[in-house]
Amino acid sequence: MTKIYFDTSCLNRPFDDQTQVRVRLEAEAVLAILARIENGEWTWIGSDVLIDEIEQTPDTHKLSRAKLLSSFIQENVEVGEMEEQRAKELQAEGFQIFDALHIACAETAKADVFLSTDDRLLKLAKRIEKQLHLRVENPLVWVEEMI
Repeated sequence: MTKIYFDTSCLNRPFDDQTQVRVRLEAEAVLAILARIENGEWTWIGSDVLIDEIEQTPDTHKLSRAKLLSSFIQENVEVGEMEEQRAKELQAEGFQIFDALHIACAETAKADVFLSTDDRLLKLAKRIEKQLHLRVENPLVWVEEMI
């Protein structure tokens, strides 16, 4: 079964300003993926770091919606020494701390794909893709291939 790890940018995408075409399309892609997860076709991997980052969302509406979505996570990765060490390696490559921890947790869970709408993260992941142990992709690009 396909294992998916969303970062916080994906979870917030359906609640972002939908007047931009790109944002609207990415939001639809995230919702389509969530529908497949709800139908039992795919598995949603989450982590302690994802929950921690959601808790830091300043917009209370986005916070409550992201928390509601995260209640559907099917498998949770706890951050341990292995994930912290891998995150340090990823930070040395230029990833921000939360992004590095997300990727480390997704790798631990053997996720098939790590999805993000963060252009900086996606560009960096493309540059070092051979050093990553999973695919990092924009949800719109990925869902177009999968559906």
